[in-house]
Amino acid sequence: MWIVPEAAIADLVSREASFDAVEKVFAAMAARDAYNFPVVREAIGHEDALYGFKGGFDRAGGTLGLKAGGYWPHNLEKRGLINHQSTVFLFDPDTGKPAAMVGGNLLTALRTAAASAVSIRHLARPDAKVIGMIGAGHQSHFQLRAAVEQMQAEKVIAWNMHPDMLPKLGETAAELGLPFEAVDLDGMTEADVIITITSSFAPTLMADHVAPGTHLTCMGTDTKGKQEVEAALLARATVFCDEVAQSTSIGEAQHAIAEGLISDSDIAEIGAVINGTHPGRQSADEITLFDGTGVGLQDLAVAAAVVETAIEKGVAIEVEM
Repeated sequence: MWIVPEAAIADLVSREASFDAVEKVFAAMAARDAYNFPVVREAIGHEDALYGFKGGFDRAGGTLGLKAGGYWPHNLEKRGLINHQSTVFLFDPDTGKPAAMVGGNLLTALRTAAASAVSIRHLARPDAKVIGMIGAGHQSHFQLRAAVEQMQAEKVIAWNMHPDMLPKLGETAAELGLPFEAVDLDGMTEADVIITITSSFAPTLMADHVAPGTHLTCMGTDTKGKQEVEAALLARATVFCDEVAQSTSIGEAQHAIAEGLISDSDIAEIGAVINGTHPGRQSADEITLFDGTGVGLQDLAVAAAVVETAIEKGVAIEVEM
């Protein structure tokens, strides 16, 4: 079995490689060449942590495995660790033997940003110029960097529940050569692409905050009860997702469906747009929304690419099992 520790990941995977791996696995899912297993996600009653497992099997890519981990909300303040902690385990699909154990923290950040970027490439208007950020935490910086690579961005506007966190996001925008402005939520109507990346359990972005033609990529809702955007916004939008089952059970769509505003049949997989079996955006005024809950196959695809590179570079650790 190969082990690739967390500390080695940064030198082994790029945003481009993450994007390619996630785009391919979304396409495989839509073609029914890959599928995810039911998600296990539990509040464990210790440190206010949410812990769980996401896994799947990609026949096209020959990847089988799972990601174990979750969210420890007090890590940063108590221990100086990031709040999201995870590890990816890969298995040989021919024999079931363990094939690799890979540090999953940076991978999770990269694959989440990659999923958002895939949706921007395939669903945003070609003339999109202004990026709106809702959230300014750790993941927001990955999201912004990945988004900029998919559009001709000219400006970043942002809102966060805690405004004191916005200047750091502004520094990332400056590194990317983009002007940055903190706005109130009404100011989000200026954005052509809006990325929501919070851990909210109550909607922040309302339908009135979104202009016609906007593409939204909602990346923070991945648990029952979480919600970043008003359910009425999904009723106004053409809704896409990574996986319909997750979108309707733990994603933004859970609330719109509960309120009877949309049904399962109103949600399309982003992979169908990639494969050309769904037309995607059909007008400049259409609001498109990607409900990114984060599927196990994303983690496995990026982890498999990392293991391959780590072996080539001689940095993977081989152990007998």
